[in-house]
Amino acid sequence: MTNSVQKKTTTQSIYSVIKQSLNGEEQDFTQGSIPKAVVLLAIPMILELSLESVFAVVDMFFVSKLGQNAIATVGLTESVIMLVYSVAIGLSTAATAIVARRIGEKNPEDGARAGAQAINIAMVLTILISIVGVVFAGEILGLMGASAEVIADGAVFTRIMLGGSVSVMLIFLINGIFRGAGDAAMAMKSLWIASLLNIILCPIFIHYFGLKGAAIATVIGRSSGVLYQCYHLFGGKGIVKIYASYFKPDMELIRSVIGVAWPATFQFLIASGSWIFLTRLVAETGGTTASAGYQIAFRNFAFFMLPAWGLSNAAATLVGQNLGAKHIDRAEQSVMITLKYNVIFMACVMVLFLFCSPYIIGIFTQEKAVADYGVQAMRIVGSGYIFYGIGMVMSQALNGAGDTRTPTIINLVGFWLFQIPLAYLLAKVFGFKSTGAFIAIPVAESLIAFLSWYFFRKGKWKTIQL
Repeated sequence: MTNSVQKKTTTQSIYSVIKQSLNGEEQDFTQGSIPKAVVLLAIPMILELSLESVFAVVDMFFVSKLGQNAIATVGLTESVIMLVYSVAIGLSTAATAIVARRIGEKNPEDGARAGAQAINIAMVLTILISIVGVVFAGEILGLMGASAEVIADGAVFTRIMLGGSVSVMLIFLINGIFRGAGDAAMAMKSLWIASLLNIILCPIFIHYFGLKGAAIATVIGRSSGVLYQCYHLFGGKGIVKIYASYFKPDMELIRSVIGVAWPATFQFLIASGSWIFLTRLVAETGGTTASAGYQIAFRNFAFFMLPAWGLSNAAATLVGQNLGAKHIDRAEQSVMITLKYNVIFMACVMVLFLFCSPYIIGIFTQEKAVADYGVQAMRIVGSGYIFYGIGMVMSQALNGAGDTRTPTIINLVGFWLFQIPLAYLLAKVFGFKSTGAFIAIPVAESLIAFLSWYFFRKGKWKTIQL
């Protein structure tokens, strides 16, 4: 009888925590149980990015039915859009760090002002990116190594995606504001709206408009998510609420946001640039077939990487808020608990990739040559997933503290001074072709994980002032 009561109590406790996390109930993450705080933040953050990763896979499933050129176009375009993501994530990282610090200090109004200035910066940058993307879409695909046929078929897709980049920029940035405030549930709901609408519209629009239909569906979906965010950010009852007057340019605050954002932006630009180089290297050494297989594998990497990234985001929020509240030991303990959870998850993914990749790739293509490349990429890249999990948590912990420069330097060394030269040597000098590019990924990520762990343990992040 006692065991039955204990099981019932445990079940009710778990249900209560899940309900709290999904309802977005206001919490003080600077007090109480640290494992509970990690779970309360992690559940909506994981779910937020999980559906985004589901959409990425569903989108590739429907696009793959249009043939190799369509797959290559989407892959090459998204490699370029990773640059937009990098700017968006950089600003989002700054917003999360500053807002979290102000929330920890019990000063949400200044957090909201910082968020408004980050939005101002994002809008200026987005206008420039959109103009370049719309005017030079074909040339951008050409620079990525696309064939003339791929450019002819895919330029309109690239034009729509880059022209609508404001939706990408804002959905990531505003979610960063919500996450900094500890309102991970709101960030989850906005991205779920965007992703669900994408999943519904994607097959319909592809049926009627072909490849460009996928781009239209994506822009509509993300824009809907942004509208939902704005409704709650400007008129909601959350911890952080932005008023029109907060958008008046405040140069001191803008400099503060940029001071945290520019290293974070370069941090992700460095990583994105490396992925772009590898994408081009695969296309050059293996042709369209290898590129198509790699892009299918890449979508599956994202499918399992994004939930781990969501868990890592919990570390950033907890570090920021606890530093603001002067609870330094609690900030460090939060990171270590989050790290343990992420390593367990990524170890399971690694096993899945090593043993089940033929079945996973088989869902997306029946072309043997394409599938062979995809399986090879999943197995080689998947072998380093535990190290990806370590590197993600450590980097996000440093970012959450406002120390965005250290992860940027680590990425520069790991990706540009190590991964790219190694990939080039293996692929072209030693003749491994696309396989060489695949091998360079887990090797470099392992180095990055080690460096991130080392600098986190040194503890300089504990002294950062925002």
